Amino acid sequence: MDILLTHGYFLPDDPPEKQVMKPYPPLGLLYISAYLKSKGFGVEVLDTTFQTRQIVFEQLDRQRPSVVGIYCNLMTKPNVLAMIAHCKGLGATVVLGGPEPPFYADEYLKFGADIIVVGEGEQTLTELLPLLAKKDIAALATVEGIVYRKGDGAICRTSARTMIANLDELPFPDRAAIDLQSYLKVWQKHHHQRPVSLITARGCPYTCSWCSHSVYGISHRRRSPSNVADEMEQLVADYDPDSVWYADDVFTINQRWFFDYARELKKRDLLLPFECISREDRLNEEVVKTLAEMGCSRLWIGAESGSQRILDAMQRRTNAARVREMTTLLQKHGIEAGMFIMLGYHGETEDDLLATAEHLKLANPDIFLTTVSYPIKGTAYYSEVESSIVSEKAWADRTDRDFVVTNRPSRSYYRHANRWLVNEVALYKLIQGGTATLRQKAWAFVNSRLGRLGMAISKRRRP
Repeated sequence: MDILLTHGYFLPDDPPEKQVMKPYPPLGLLYISAYLKSKGFGVEVLDTTFQTRQIVFEQLDRQRPSVVGIYCNLMTKPNVLAMIAHCKGLGATVVLGGPEPPFYADEYLKFGADIIVVGEGEQTLTELLPLLAKKDIAALATVEGIVYRKGDGAICRTSARTMIANLDELPFPDRAAIDLQSYLKVWQKHHHQRPVSLITARGCPYTCSWCSHSVYGISHRRRSPSNVADEMEQLVADYDPDSVWYADDVFTINQRWFFDYARELKKRDLLLPFECISREDRLNEEVVKTLAEMGCSRLWIGAESGSQRILDAMQRRTNAARVREMTTLLQKHGIEAGMFIMLGYHGETEDDLLATAEHLKLANPDIFLTTVSYPIKGTAYYSEVESSIVSEKAWADRTDRDFVVTNRPSRSYYRHANRWLVNEVALYKLIQGGTATLRQKAWAFVNSRLGRLGMAISKRRRP
């Protein structure tokens, strides 16, 4: 075995996700596994999703890999740090990749990681593994897209690696390397579905100020419609799914590609129900009609805010009024409309929150999910508020979610704001629906008012 690939996500240790139970396999690792195998390397994938940390450590003890590649994101950082320490105790060389390590490369190296991969990992690991096998540290300087510590202890950052131009040249994700049926069984048990996930493109060309581009940069590269359809055929043959999750950032971004892909699926009779994400400016009547014909059951729009002022501050390049129009259009064609809403962006006022509540009432999405903004290192948003960021925790004990932006209301304020928003919109829908009981309306009314009261009380408190 040349490398063991793993990640730090443990579903049993994630209470919020245990309530939802919608896990998806680590496609990024499976892409790397497939690519390395196609180049003749020996690869094993240790999928941690349904394991506990202790079980994973015991498996590492048995296998004692010489090189371990770990995918790391903001959410999995605490587990990854523990995995680094354990792997180093076994004498392994630890290579980190994913969106989290590049902007904290020095810290991860200090904590024990040997090499940080910046950007896509397939070609980088292909060059790295032979050098690691020969323990040729000096030659690492020739490998693009890495950060590592040289023999004298100095940190070296090599030049950036060029993105893979032709994604059709990549083999399909190595799903056979993991127990994909475990994912399908969980979904079947909790949601009566058997979905598979895939991506049709890499990267996003938009420049939303809070969004990290640490892996793919501000790029957008598409697979050909026939290549994606080939993967769909393989998925249907191997796993018999009943639905699909397209994990693209913006599924309908290239409309010529989109219509070609729709025709390809129809020609091959591969029209499975699916969910995807898009933007209002990449939707219109013809696109939405085609989505419905393809089997789209739900489309998520990154609405983020109902305040055009805040959308402009985010550099979203979207229009709140048109978000509402596209939500109605989706529902007209039988597609559920979902929205992502972000509270607490820099400069947001209560008037902006009120605009978001009114936006949701008018748009009437079938579902909306909320989050509170936080500055991710490496983003424009982070740079904008960096002078106001504080953290009471040491680096190893926190993530970017733990940052406090000193010139905005407290976390408590936004907990109450979320309670108010959710119930204010729910109350409106209950009244408009005309079938709700008095008790249901009273419950939403009380929670809305309690949320509003909590906002007033906690407005000037710090977390």
